Amino acid sequence: MKKKKILLTGVAGFIGFHCCSKLLNLGYLVYGIDNINDYYDINLKYARLEELGLKKHEAKVHLNEVKSIKFNNLKFKRIDLSDNDEIDILFQNQKFDMVCNLAAQAGVRYSIDNPNAYINSNINGFLNILEGCRKYNVKHLVYASSSSVYGKNKKIPFEITDNVDNPISLYAATKKSNELMAHTYGHLFGFKTTGLRFFTVYGPWGRPDMAYYLFANAITKNKPIKVFNNGNMRRDFIYIDDIILGIVGILEKNVDNRHHYKIYNIGNNKTENIEDLIKLIEKNIGKKAVKKMYPIQPGDVPTTFANVDALKNDIGYTPNTSIEDGLKKFIDWFMKYHNF
Repeated sequence: MKKKKILLTGVAGFIGFHCCSKLLNLGYLVYGIDNINDYYDINLKYARLEELGLKKHEAKVHLNEVKSIKFNNLKFKRIDLSDNDEIDILFQNQKFDMVCNLAAQAGVRYSIDNPNAYINSNINGFLNILEGCRKYNVKHLVYASSSSVYGKNKKIPFEITDNVDNPISLYAATKKSNELMAHTYGHLFGFKTTGLRFFTVYGPWGRPDMAYYLFANAITKNKPIKVFNNGNMRRDFIYIDDIILGIVGILEKNVDNRHHYKIYNIGNNKTENIEDLIKLIEKNIGKKAVKKMYPIQPGDVPTTFANVDALKNDIGYTPNTSIEDGLKKFIDWFMKYHNF
């Protein structure tokens, strides 16, 4: 049976890179796009693309289609989601069966200082994806939402039925907007949309702006780490392989979506203390952290915790990587990648 063609956005990103690897190995025809912005080190993004068989000098060129030298079922193009014309041309020419939209301007704190980046990518860019799905008969759109939509929700664990009308960062507001936009398009035009509220994803090839990565980097260099809310922070940490199981499971399974709209939490279904995370990083690196305590940052929340029952019921989703195993795999990669 012929495998479906998938548009995968954000393919040079942390989750997008891992998702692409899995889909390629399953035999899907993947067309990856990314704008390769400089929110964090672009060399890490190019290194991920090189792992996928995409040559760095070719991937740098804007709008030129590049073929992987490692996978004959992968093509890449450097495009910004907010480029209306290029996104439209892409959809028109490629005739995608499904779209997996993982591209976004990420980061809660960055959204306070750079709001336009979030509107351009997460609102205007997402609208272009929805329009492409509408105009060119895409059957299913899977897209990244975020646990940030829960704001200061005090009910633990977070459930998809909880009220999410009170975001406390612009990033969270754009993700909630994506869910509303997808609901509207699915209702009006009859294609399936599935939003995945990602919790705190970690692992090899991760984002350097994430706390676990910042901690590892500082500890190896004998620099102090910033610990917010005086260490009274808990996060639902989900290892990258477990996240990919959920994303691919949704793409592969024909989940009952009669109302054209689904939302799921995708996390580890447990919560970890930041202080315990630091101890595990110290153990794996073999050095003690020098801690500097700070108050909680604007837009941040003290606790996240995912109820994943809906995803478990619909696709049998069961995360199975412990924080101990996951962090060891990350530190092993981190030390090798950074030549420590």
